[in-house]
Amino acid sequence: MSSQTPSPGPVPASSGGERRKPRVAVVFGGRSSEHAISVVTAGAVLRAIDREKYDVLPIGITADGRWALTADEPERMAIAGRELPSVERLAESGEGAVVLPVDPGNREVVYSEPGSVPKALGDVDVVFPMLHGPYGEDGTLQGLLELSGVPYVGAGVLASAVGMDKEYMKRVFVSFGLPVGPYEVIRPRAWEQDPSAARRRIVEFAEEHGWPLFVKPARAGSSIGISKVEDAADLDAAVEEARRHDPKVIVEALLRGREIECGVLEYEDGPRASVPAEIPPVSSHDFYDFEAKYIDSADGIVPAPLTEEQTRRVQELAVAAFEAASCEGLVRADFFLLDSSEFVINEINTMPGFTPISMYPRMWQESGVSYPELVDRLLQAALRRSTGLR
Repeated sequence: MSSQTPSPGPVPASSGGERRKPRVAVVFGGRSSEHAISVVTAGAVLRAIDREKYDVLPIGITADGRWALTADEPERMAIAGRELPSVERLAESGEGAVVLPVDPGNREVVYSEPGSVPKALGDVDVVFPMLHGPYGEDGTLQGLLELSGVPYVGAGVLASAVGMDKEYMKRVFVSFGLPVGPYEVIRPRAWEQDPSAARRRIVEFAEEHGWPLFVKPARAGSSIGISKVEDAADLDAAVEEARRHDPKVIVEALLRGREIECGVLEYEDGPRASVPAEIPPVSSHDFYDFEAKYIDSADGIVPAPLTEEQTRRVQELAVAAFEAASCEGLVRADFFLLDSSEFVINEINTMPGFTPISMYPRMWQESGVSYPELVDRLLQAALRRSTGLR
């Protein structure tokens, strides 16, 4: 796939009227269990942003929700051995807070510390929200930015919420005629008030679709909190592990086949799909879990060894999933290619990982879009869009 340099977005003016570079706030970290991966992702993006084209303001959100001013030092944001980074280690102060005014007529970011006069950090023209999981990828941050009138990279409020909640994601896909696998949802009240009845539902689901099952937090990512359950004896522990990350749990049947991923990127004329990739089985892991993705670095195959017809089909489904959920900017769509040669959508990620080993940038690299160009395209697409209804 060939690529062209994206047309520039609107160039803002300073208070004196002269043209200046667009200012990008890279927001990362957050309150979810994917905090560390968000930091790693943001570090990679900070390295890739063209500093001759954009001014950059890194803003980290601590695990307890404080917006912190951080140094622009992406080398400190990588995984070191098996040690994960955090915003707390990067923050310039343990008490200072960054505030984004909830006022569409004012994009000036302010930094304040207890006992000090607030300091204006200047206007922000676009936000690159590198947050994964709840309180960032699920529409909450997107809603704040809509209220503030600040353009941002990626999906809007609805698409972000749908993309985070595996239950409603599947419901949307089914309503558009897209193929999904069998699943069962255990809502918080069901497990808290009558765990025996909830357990029976899962066992009946297994009797219909077979063991093993996958028990997952319904609204989490990076394969955190997922258990592969071989029989009913391990069910309670798996549900409780999922509920440590989300009180709503989704149970999915095992689908036998190959794991295929495909990237979608918003161009000026609409979304386009990348070449697909394949995630091969990881011998040291039961499935493609957190450590396989980020610590042990499972080697994805790019492009996936598929026939031309299979490649065309998965690209069509990836774009269809993007459109069905009303996505913007980017999506990574994950599939199973079943032994029957049919594709089934597992999930979409509206803000997929951008770490050096992440599949989304690797697929676009193979499709002719370099990492820096990919970042630039996403920023330009965001600058072209308005906030509000569109």
